[in-house]
Amino acid sequence: MSKLIYVQAQADHIASLAKATPVAAIEELVWNALDADAREVRIDVMTGPLGAVEGVRVADDGTGIDVLKADATFGSLGGSWKRSATETPTAARHLHGRHGRGRFKAFALGTAAEWRTTMRAGGELLSFVISGTAQAPGVFEVTSAPTGPATGTEVCVTNSGLNCDSLLNAAETVQTLAAKFALYLKSYPDVRIYFNGLPVTPVIVQRGVADIEVALESGAKAKLEIIEWKRRFAGAGRLVFAGPDGFELHSRPCGVRSGGLPFTAYLVSPRFTALAAENALVMDELNAEVRAYVDAAKSALKAHFAAAGDERGAIAVEGWKEEGSYPFGADEAAPKERKRFDALALELSERMEAFRELGGADRRIVFGLLRHAMADVKKGTLKEFLK
Repeated sequence: MSKLIYVQAQADHIASLAKATPVAAIEELVWNALDADAREVRIDVMTGPLGAVEGVRVADDGTGIDVLKADATFGSLGGSWKRSATETPTAARHLHGRHGRGRFKAFALGTAAEWRTTMRAGGELLSFVISGTAQAPGVFEVTSAPTGPATGTEVCVTNSGLNCDSLLNAAETVQTLAAKFALYLKSYPDVRIYFNGLPVTPVIVQRGVADIEVALESGAKAKLEIIEWKRRFAGAGRLVFAGPDGFELHSRPCGVRSGGLPFTAYLVSPRFTALAAENALVMDELNAEVRAYVDAAKSALKAHFAAAGDERGAIAVEGWKEEGSYPFGADEAAPKERKRFDALALELSERMEAFRELGGADRRIVFGLLRHAMADVKKGTLKEFLK
C-alpha cells in the first residue's frame, strides 16, 4: 500500500502551524501520544559524532494511528476526530487535542518526519509509515510496513537545526516538561513520560506543593496549586489557568515576588473551560471575570510567599548560627539592620546554588563582607545591592 494525503488548507497557514520552540513541539507530540491512550511515552534526542542534535524520537505504547481513516486524521485540518469526543477511546482519559494541528509541530524539530504506527483492526495488527517534510508540510505519504509486535506510534524527526541543541540541557528540558504535564500526571498517575531515560515527574523536581482555595467577591471559587521547583527554568513564575482535567488553557506571568524561589501556580476550575471557549482567557485582565481570578490568585500567592519566606528565613538563620557563620551576636546590631541582612542573605542563598554549597568558614567570610558592604547601600534587595 502506498498513497499520498493532501491537507486541505493554505500552504502558509500550514507552515505557520509548524512553528514552535523545540520543547513546545515535543509537548504536542506527547499530547498526541496521550490522546491515543499511551501509558508510557519515551522522548529521545539523537545526536551526531560532534554532539549536535540530529533528530528527536517520541515513542508510545498507545492504540496507534488509524491509518484506514488517514484521509480524515492527517488530511483534514480542524476536523480531527477528537472534536466530537471528550475522552480517549480505551482509558477514558480527557482529550487534549481538538483541531488536528499538533502533528505539524514535528517540523519545528527537523525537516523530515516519520510516524511509524501499529494499529489493531478486525482483530489483527496493521503497521504503516506516514512520512512528510517541512518543504511540503501539507503532503503526507502512507506506506505499508512489516507488522509490529504491539500497537503504538514512534515519531522520528530528523535533519534538526541548531535551535534543537537547547534540548541537550536535559535538566532544563525535564523541568519544563514536568511543569507542563504536572496536573495531568497528577490526574493520571499510571502515565509515565521519560526524556532521554529521565522520568518527567513533578515529584522529583519540585521542592514543595501548596493547595489554596481562592474565592471571588461573586462567590465563585477556584483551586490554586503552587508548585515550588528545585531549580530555575525559563517557564517558571507563570500563572496557569487549567480545567479539572489538568490541561493548560492559558498562562500568563504571575507578577508576584517569590523570594527567589522558582514556581508555577496552577489555577484550576471547571469555569475556565467555558471561558477558554469564549476566548475570554486570552483577553486576560481586559475581561472583568478573568481579572478577578487573577487578582485573587495574586493575593493568595503574595500571602503564601510572605509566610513561606518567614519560615525559610527563620530555619536558615538558625542553621547559620549553629555552624558559626552568622555575623551577629545575640545582642549585636539593631533589629532593623539584622532584618535587612537576613533578607539579603536569604535571597543570596536562594539565588545561588554555589553559595548554598559553601562550608561554614567560607560562608562566614561572605557574610562578613556582606555586612560590611551593606552599610553603604540604602536599598535592601539583592538586585539593588549588586548594582
